[in-house]
Amino acid sequence: MLPLPHHYVVTAIPVVGEIHLISEGLSPLSTEAPVEFDGPGGLWSPETMLVGAAADCFAITFRGVARASHLEWLDMRCAATGTLDRVDGVMRFTTIELHVHLTLAEGIDHGLAHRVLDKAKRSCLITNSMNAEVRLEATIAS
Repeated sequence: MLPLPHHYVVTAIPVVGEIHLISEGLSPLSTEAPVEFDGPGGLWSPETMLVGAAADCFAITFRGVARASHLEWLDMRCAATGTLDRVDGVMRFTTIELHVHLTLAEGIDHGLAHRVLDKAKRSCLITNSMNAEVRLEATIAS
């Protein structure tokens, strides 16, 4: 890892019908308001990207923690659900629920898997940066 602080630069360019997000070295991303905010749908929105960032960061963090903990796993899926609500007159995400399904090979310690999942939740920098409550629900199968 490079020394902190890290800086990430993204530019948003509004064009007719969508917003283009650009960042050096990355493919452009087209976004738009979601259907819930009278947008057209069919494109990523700030809301879906925020929830996606939570799921993505959890998955990347899990992979690193699992590697460091020598946890051998076969498959992991993290479905995230974000709840947007009005609190004290302000709209914000109130909860992010991470629904994880983890498949292990036969004979792998489920206790270790639970510890790795818990550490990944505690270490995820995206969810640590939110003021929404983050809940983890994990299913571990062999």
